[in-house]
Amino acid sequence: MPALPSLTSIISRLRMRHLRLLIALHEHGTVQKAAEAVALTQPGATKALGEIESTLGVQLFKRTHRGLETTEMGLCAVRYARLINTDLAHFHEEMEGILQGHGGRLSVGLIMGAVPILSAALARVQHLQPAIAIEVVEDTSARLLRLLDHGRLDVAICRSRVNQMPHLYDSLAIHDEELAVICHPENPLANQAHLTLEDLAQAPWIVYPANMPMRLLLEREFHEANLQFPLYPIETASAFTTMFMLQHDRVSVSLMAMDAAQPFCDAGMLLRLPLTLHSRSESYELVTRKGASLSPATRLFMHEVAQAGNLQPDMQAYLEAIQRRL
Repeated sequence: MPALPSLTSIISRLRMRHLRLLIALHEHGTVQKAAEAVALTQPGATKALGEIESTLGVQLFKRTHRGLETTEMGLCAVRYARLINTDLAHFHEEMEGILQGHGGRLSVGLIMGAVPILSAALARVQHLQPAIAIEVVEDTSARLLRLLDHGRLDVAICRSRVNQMPHLYDSLAIHDEELAVICHPENPLANQAHLTLEDLAQAPWIVYPANMPMRLLLEREFHEANLQFPLYPIETASAFTTMFMLQHDRVSVSLMAMDAAQPFCDAGMLLRLPLTLHSRSESYELVTRKGASLSPATRLFMHEVAQAGNLQPDMQAYLEAIQRRL
């Protein structure tokens, strides 16, 4: 297997016009159409493609009777070309906002249960700085932390402890999560005045995937009650999917964050079962990469999160501690 050229060699030889051409070749499937899309002649596009493949030392496209077919290495190159292109667009957008004295860009990640916190903070940010471009990414804590690591997010509301190296992040606990077992309003268990976990042991469960915090907590509850964990559960990391499944399933139950489920319960679409849990979930945290500079837009968002949770003194100390390390 041939070795790739060094990163230094690739950086010194690859140009932005190369990246634009890669994307166009993949999207259009012919050199002629791709050349037209990036304002090159066909011979110029062919020459540029040769330069790209020479720089990377691999074949990115194969010629077939239907046109160009992107190879596996080509798909990888196109994916990163798009990321770089998007990053440059965001860079231009943020620089323009700074030059105009307002605006900027903010990329925020959150777990599903933190949606109410995020919504209140972002509404206030938009009111104070309507020119800020905001991107919101909802995912699991583990994936959000990876996006922080790669610089794809400025800040996240999640749990840093799911990472094996939580010391890589600055974090501030902002909200204690209340958990409950949720079901369809017509579930046979819904009319009970009091339930124990044993009463739910034979019910079909919708659970989070293995090793996620909510799954570990539920497993601990069953273990401490000397009960077998439910067999053949439906697994999903999406609380939104869980809530919609429960609306169509009158027998299943699920452990969920009440912050996420409350609007559905208030609307009569779901019901909270009268079960007392012994375990407590870890608090949501406001998380940033340790050593990362915080943009004005990020600081504004963090202050509004603190305002919503009445955490202004804690936030001020948190930001001052980050500043001292920079």
